[in-house]
Amino acid sequence: MLRLISIGLLCLLATAPAAALNRETPLSITADYSASVLVFRVGRVTLEADLGRADYAAQAHVEAAGLAALFTDFEIDSRVAGRFGAGGPEPARYGHTERTGDKTRIIDVDFGGGVARSTASPEFTNWGDPPASEADRTGVVDPMTATLLLSEMVAASGGAPCEGSIPVFDGKQRYDLNLASRGTETVRTRGWRGEALVCDAYYTPVSGYDAEDWPEPGETRHPLRMWIAPIADGTAFLPVRLHTRAGFGGVTVELRQLELH
Repeated sequence: MLRLISIGLLCLLATAPAAALNRETPLSITADYSASVLVFRVGRVTLEADLGRADYAAQAHVEAAGLAALFTDFEIDSRVAGRFGAGGPEPARYGHTERTGDKTRIIDVDFGGGVARSTASPEFTNWGDPPASEADRTGVVDPMTATLLLSEMVAASGGAPCEGSIPVFDGKQRYDLNLASRGTETVRTRGWRGEALVCDAYYTPVSGYDAEDWPEPGETRHPLRMWIAPIADGTAFLPVRLHTRAGFGGVTVELRQLELH
């Protein structure tokens, strides 16, 4: 159950609030999501983001809820800060705190000089087989900044296709999100209704995985499907639904509440 929650909810952190770059008016976003497997609620995600003219900051909280909370005590708190450069969003620092039962690990990543360098407390017994090399960690973004690159693609095309590949490093694991546009659909959730861009993100592991943590073929065969909707009068974009078929029954994450400031 824990692995299933991780696949669905941690993918949401890779698609946190997104906004068109170089926006004229700063925007603050607060969003609340619910995750479910079949008809059973298994998790909750809350997101807060401050998107300025030249910089950005965001934080997210993920926890097991509903049925899953009966089987595991699971939480992740993530945070990121960065700036909008000429080539797009550039993270400065990223970190997350993982809590599973009575175990806690804090991971911090510094992106100085264009190379991601991370520390963990307590230290990992190993950094994967193979570990993420300096080349793997060069020119990468964190999971939360990844969506700003996706947003840039969507905004630049007027809310049309998502495409290309985004290199992501989460402090230990290095992977690619390979994007493919699937058109548009009408979406209805408790927090949003309307037309949304459908975008598939295929997860490709690269390095930094322990032998037992390499995803099974069934976990990467199907993409994370995202429904990305225009908000704030079309000046920003936000995932309003996500779905992955990985695991028994798959995981669906939907927007329940949205506040803009």
